[in-house]
Amino acid sequence: MWCHRLSHLQSRLQDLLRGRVTRWALQQSNFKSLFPLAIYWHHTASKSLNCVWQQHEDHFELQYANNVMRFDYVWLRDHCRSASCYNSKTHQRSLDTASVDLCIQPQTIHLDETTLFFTWPDGHVTRYDLDWLMKNSYEGQKQKVIQPRILWNAEIYQQAQVPAVDFQTFLETKEGLKNFLQNFLLYGIAFVENVPPTQKHTEKLAERISLIRETIYGRMWFFTSDFSRGDTAYTKLALDRHTDTTYFQEPCGIQVFHCLKHEGTGGRTLLVDGFYAAEQVLQKAPEEFELLSKVPLKHEYIENVGECQNHMIGVGPVLNIYPWNKELYLIRFFKGKNMVNRQWNSSLKSYSLERTLAYYCHIHGTTNEYRENLI
Repeated sequence: MWCHRLSHLQSRLQDLLRGRVTRWALQQSNFKSLFPLAIYWHHTASKSLNCVWQQHEDHFELQYANNVMRFDYVWLRDHCRSASCYNSKTHQRSLDTASVDLCIQPQTIHLDETTLFFTWPDGHVTRYDLDWLMKNSYEGQKQKVIQPRILWNAEIYQQAQVPAVDFQTFLETKEGLKNFLQNFLLYGIAFVENVPPTQKHTEKLAERISLIRETIYGRMWFFTSDFSRGDTAYTKLALDRHTDTTYFQEPCGIQVFHCLKHEGTGGRTLLVDGFYAAEQVLQKAPEEFELLSKVPLKHEYIENVGECQNHMIGVGPVLNIYPWNKELYLIRFFKGKNMVNRQWNSSLKSYSLERTLAYYCHIHGTTNEYRENLI
């Protein structure tokens, strides 16, 4: 890797150049035989800033904030934030990407305080703040967690004693909404209490969080065990651990459940942290985690009840991760639904994909499961 090849040079340069600014061009004939391309080292150091960069034929290499980053010149030109290239009001690019020469190189590069200036062959100047480059670099993205979470089993969640938010406080104060969102983002579940048992108030609560999405069931809907729809949720059968709408191309991100009326016994809601279960798979069977995150499955919903005629298909792996930092962000898992693998690898791997996450949820069910009455 290029960063490994340069690591010993960087450490030596830091010792040699610490405390001053130096430009070193390797132009001697003996160096040309070793380096066919012109290479320029720049270094600046102060109490608050330590920045080293190197120019290559097709990319720019930057060492800053204890990170070594690579930027293609065409990327740097295309992402220019000048007024002629970028509309800061709409946050949209004005520059025609197709007009950028794929072999473009800057004529000059210089640093002023914490801003790098790139002057291009046509005279256009692009400026980048060092922290912006760090934030938007591939190397910076690998270190950034998009959504911090607290992974939990039943014991962890019960000990956390996460408080519910009062309905009126939730609706009328920013603090109430903030507390709800913090609970939800950290744990994946959150509770609002004292909500009047009507669809109107439930809808008002949902709209306080976000827009309500249209689905084949509608925006808001009632369901009970009358089999009015072709889904197990409309029966008296117990539902195993699952995530809903796996058959959507984009499964629902937030779901709101409100028990308006309860008669008889049972009916408690079973909650399991799928992210915690996925972490167990990663720690105990990393090869299975890799399969779960790479091999796509076809998730189907087939309904033929009365006037409800629906056939929906969503495709994706069980575990969906960001490719740059391997952070898990979405789970598609419902073994009761039609999950079909077209034998991408082998039948053994196909079966293991469907069984691994279920195994850890089921075998450790007594410790993972948290049950709540939504009444």
